[in-house]
Amino acid sequence: MTTPFYVSPQQAMADRADYARKGIARGRSVVVLTYADGILFVAENYSRALHKISEIYDRIAFAAVGKYNEFENLRIGGVRYADIRGYSYARNDVTARGLANVYAQTLGTIFSSGGEKPYEVELIVAEVGAAPEDDQIYRLTYDGSVADEHNYVAMGGNVEQITDQLKRRHREGLSLEDALKVAVDALSRDGVGEKRSITASQLEVATLDRTRPQQRKFKRLVGGQLTRLLGEAESAGEAAEEGAAEAAPGTAPEAGEE
Repeated sequence: MTTPFYVSPQQAMADRADYARKGIARGRSVVVLTYADGILFVAENYSRALHKISEIYDRIAFAAVGKYNEFENLRIGGVRYADIRGYSYARNDVTARGLANVYAQTLGTIFSSGGEKPYEVELIVAEVGAAPEDDQIYRLTYDGSVADEHNYVAMGGNVEQITDQLKRRHREGLSLEDALKVAVDALSRDGVGEKRSITASQLEVATLDRTRPQQRKFKRLVGGQLTRLLGEAESAGEAAEEGAAEAAPGTAPEAGEE
């Protein structure tokens, strides 16, 4: 008679968490950050058909990293939840917090279930408010944990290095071009800190723009518009770097120089 193989509950949960984290880390990164007129979503994504960033409802958008089929199922479920709640009550009753709670329950149940592998996904649910202080950004991990993020958040890939770049460069009241520059610079850092080039064709970009007159605030930035914004962002970044160099201490002309 063979002895049954036993694994402690703590070890089983640790193994499931490690499995999910490794799957998520293999994906390309997504950055979400606030700017003066709303919330900007930037993902490194070579596919034009398989989106990492999507609209959920009027003022709410969704971003994800990990396995596409898994986070696509969650996205579809979120759209259904929002449509039913908005139809049954009122459109203003559909909130990012409510949607984040639904996703947290789903992910937590799947993670703690012994008979099903955990989802290899991380999600961001964001809602743009009437004013910057009303913006909401929630990050959800594979085990159903929810974090209320402020100003910026990154997922997937070299998340620690990207987050460090965002922490150093993000500030309140950024223009769209400046926010895009910050996001692309953060995504372009590899694991050892070297900078690589990222073009418009390698990016998926969208905004929740509070200034749009339409009820629906979500807008994708594609084609010539994205290329133009990237060019303006690059020009703004170069101008800022030149200004910083001119203002740096020790650069004043010596006596006799003009």
